[in-house]
Amino acid sequence: MKKSVINWSLTTKVMARTAIFGAITTILYVVPLFQFKLPIFPFFLELHFDEVPIFIAGFAYGPLTSILITIVKTLIKLPFSQTAMVGELADLFYTLSFVLPAVIYYRKHRHLKGVLIGFGLGFMMQLIVSSLFNAFFMIDFYLFLYPFLTPESLLAAVQATNPRIVDIHWTLVLYGILPFNLVKNMLVIIITFLTYKRVHQLFYRF
Repeated sequence: MKKSVINWSLTTKVMARTAIFGAITTILYVVPLFQFKLPIFPFFLELHFDEVPIFIAGFAYGPLTSILITIVKTLIKLPFSQTAMVGELADLFYTLSFVLPAVIYYRKHRHLKGVLIGFGLGFMMQLIVSSLFNAFFMIDFYLFLYPFLTPESLLAAVQATNPRIVDIHWTLVLYGILPFNLVKNMLVIIITFLTYKRVHQLFYRF
């Protein structure tokens, strides 16, 4: 009886944490007010900071909470998808490839060095996953999904931001998508680090 009460209490806490952080994450992910385009990068790339609360929750409560929050924000976004849900599912994998290495490493090394190494692992993993996925699948999928967007018109559009892009696969990834993710990941890490440093004591009560 006592064990079941403890399990129920833990389950309730996980659900409450997921709901609270899931709501914050979803707002940052779905609401256009919190999404930004940078003119120096290709037009289809948007900057948003939904990974910040996922990181914070993961550092405070572990990788399971991060996974659940990521699933919640993805499921809520799916009905509004403009990419046949593939873009949202890709975002899910990008987010998990970024957050989980950092959170898992920090869980075993709970000190400043552990945070920094974890961030570094997640940073590199996200760059690798997103670069390969875009080069081999996502770009071609978008061309298939939007017949009016020809390879030539896409190339012309992205060359307007960077003339070194000479094809819609590897140089687009190298000079467009990869630099964007470098900037985005660095901003997410800085914001997460500064925020978690200020508020992490609060999580011991919840």
